[in-house]
Amino acid sequence: MIRPATPADVPAILQLVHDLATYEKAAHEVRADEEQLRAALFGSAPAVFAHVATEESEESTGEGSTGAGEVVGFAMWFLSFSTWRGTHGIYLEDLFVRPDRRGGGHGRALLAELARICVERGYQRLEWSVLDWNEPAIGFYRTAGAVPLDEWTMFRLTDEPLLRMAEQAAR
Repeated sequence: MIRPATPADVPAILQLVHDLATYEKAAHEVRADEEQLRAALFGSAPAVFAHVATEESEESTGEGSTGAGEVVGFAMWFLSFSTWRGTHGIYLEDLFVRPDRRGGGHGRALLAELARICVERGYQRLEWSVLDWNEPAIGFYRTAGAVPLDEWTMFRLTDEPLLRMAEQAAR
């Protein structure tokens, strides 16, 4: 089942973020905590959104459960805008399904839900980045009909370079 994330999902999402970072050999870069994710996703003016893939488990169907299921994957996304198309799009920040739950259609279902949102809202793009060594993900995305944008190179400012650039604006 695919559904929008709820505040109760934040601990599971954060664990999946850590799992993704470990898979991408970058566990040391994760700084997010539950409070930050909760504020970003469910604060007064959220600018990032998440959907989760769930499976029924004994805990999720037992007495006193919410029936929400066990979170086994997530998609974290935010709105982008294309000046060329004149419309918003969705930028998929992260898509991750627990390795022991892969092959069950969760990743495809998460991607399909974001595509559905794009079409429903008149957005014309669904975009994301993937590490060039992540052949399983690249293969998965290609089977979904996605094409790589080889002529584009992503740039990023973080940490000290970001601070130095910000100082230039203050002058």
